Amino acid sequence: MDLDAASLQAVETVRRWEAGWPALTPHPSVTVTPERAQQVLEELGRRLEDNYPFFHPSYAGQMLKPPHPAAAAAYLMAMLINPNNHALDGGPATAALEREAVAAIAAMFHYPADFLGHLTSSGTIANLEALFVARELRPGVAVAFSEEAHYTHERMCRLLGVRGVRVPADSRGRMDLDALEHLLRTDTIGTVVLTAGTTALGAVDPIDEALALRERYGVRLHVDAAYGGFYSILGWAGSEGVPAAPFRAIAECDSVVVDPHKHGLQPYGCGCVLFRDPSVGRFYVHDSPYTYFTSSELHLGEISLECSRAGAAAAALWTTLQLFPLTSDGLGAILGACRRAALSFAGLIGESEHLRVYQEPELDIVSYFPWREGMTGVDVDAASQSLFERAMAAEDPVYLSVARVTAESLRRRHPDIEAGDGAVRILRSVLMKPQHEDFVEVLHQRLVRLAG
Repeated sequence: MDLDAASLQAVETVRRWEAGWPALTPHPSVTVTPERAQQVLEELGRRLEDNYPFFHPSYAGQMLKPPHPAAAAAYLMAMLINPNNHALDGGPATAALEREAVAAIAAMFHYPADFLGHLTSSGTIANLEALFVARELRPGVAVAFSEEAHYTHERMCRLLGVRGVRVPADSRGRMDLDALEHLLRTDTIGTVVLTAGTTALGAVDPIDEALALRERYGVRLHVDAAYGGFYSILGWAGSEGVPAAPFRAIAECDSVVVDPHKHGLQPYGCGCVLFRDPSVGRFYVHDSPYTYFTSSELHLGEISLECSRAGAAAAALWTTLQLFPLTSDGLGAILGACRRAALSFAGLIGESEHLRVYQEPELDIVSYFPWREGMTGVDVDAASQSLFERAMAAEDPVYLSVARVTAESLRRRHPDIEAGDGAVRILRSVLMKPQHEDFVEVLHQRLVRLAG
């Protein structure tokens, strides 16, 4: 898709819409000379050169990639109108688009048709809303989450005045359900946060097995699928190598969060929160003396902690889902390429003389470290940091990221290594661009050359 042509179409479409209204002369207070505008934009261009090439498969570091050109053009089109999806009179068209897009995401998770949900500005805010509802439903009790869960859960518990309890992880980085059950027997836990794709390792908690604990102990289950949620497409399709049972079990959980600005091809920020029980909307009830009068229909701001939200985000997501529906041959084909890239990359590393896989990937995040016989945890730590720095600065760079794991975690996965104590740095590659599928051999060759 030609971004230049799509962007031009977006601008021309809005200009035609504007032409249907009486002509306006720009106010002097907002006018700038073309020369000054060009000068500032050129300076901005120079400043933006201080970025890593997130668009290129050489970048396999953090969870970053450009939005699809269709999403960028749609965002531009709606942004020029600048609707606010808080109230219907602030964005009637984009509110409708948001409802359609969110309904498609709910259907992807096989949620019931009467779910409650909306877009947010980020996965952090989406999870905050889920924990806010958890607190309102179960006041005075704790929230449990894995030690591998995103760090913001602990922080959001503090923000909400809720006691947060860490649950140990197993040797695959997934929540240890034996440890969770012991906690449920001995503590007052109201909600358990499960993760579908941890941000460090891409591990998927055993959500399906946790359903039995919910029945036994009466806890609520919230799923943080901010990173891995769209892999539900492949889970329901039965794609080989994707853990189907945990993703299918999300359909029975009380709430779930997913980030379209990760695997959904969207620009930042676009998160989404869904609740299986629509009656939790009562916890959002508030009054505004001037906002909710243009329609008796529920306004999105009446079921959201946020007020102003960009209608452009809804327009971009809706447009993308028309082109890449949430099916195995739509967005699922892109995810399949990312998954194959991770498996290929891990396989190549496994055959390398000087690299070792930390653990086999479940989704598209590959973790590994430099290796020579006799290395200790301290050696692995130093060698990982050294390779990271050399790879980033090489003539043919490989943009990686570093993850810290505990010595115990390293020992459990690699008992032949004298892990020592404290944290150990390893390397981490996020292969979330489909182009990575055809580029992993190049990445591997560059790393092997640097590691040797």
